[in-house]
Amino acid sequence: MSSEDYIKFLTTRRSIRKYKKEPVALDQLIKVIDTARFAPSAKNSQPWEFVIVVDPKTKHDLASVYPWRQALRDAPAGIVVLCDETASPMFYMLDCANAVTYLMLAAHAVGLGTVWLGVGEKEKPIIQEIVGAPKHKVPIAIVAIGYPDESPKPRPRKPVDDIVHINRYGNRLTVSS
Repeated sequence: MSSEDYIKFLTTRRSIRKYKKEPVALDQLIKVIDTARFAPSAKNSQPWEFVIVVDPKTKHDLASVYPWRQALRDAPAGIVVLCDETASPMFYMLDCANAVTYLMLAAHAVGLGTVWLGVGEKEKPIIQEIVGAPKHKVPIAIVAIGYPDESPKPRPRKPVDDIVHINRYGNRLTVSS
């Protein structure tokens, strides 16, 4: 693949909220998680663990935590990303966010769709209880995953000129022509 192919791959990933009913094979989910473990982490702490959820009741319980988690209810699977805050006390959230990104890109690479479902502070203990996680294993995301049943168009992005500064904030770098 050329560098342009890689760029195209990255820019064509979409958040998928509608899934085909077809189940995702466990080996596909393991492959995606196997890739996610190569994400960078502070001091190579690798503070992540993953709970694959395919049980309909458990998915329903997780989806009920927030109204916008309904994509999880319809997805064939969900992956709860847990982060060990004792393994990386300062950076566990960033470390595990990297793992979630790797997981989503790996899913895209094998033809699966995903949507990142964030976890707020008040939802953390509820999710821990649902999946049986200990207190120091903090849920930072639930990823709904399955075969896409939609092809969303790209969402608008801010122009590069609006977000790039050089050497010091306020020194805009003009990129577009």
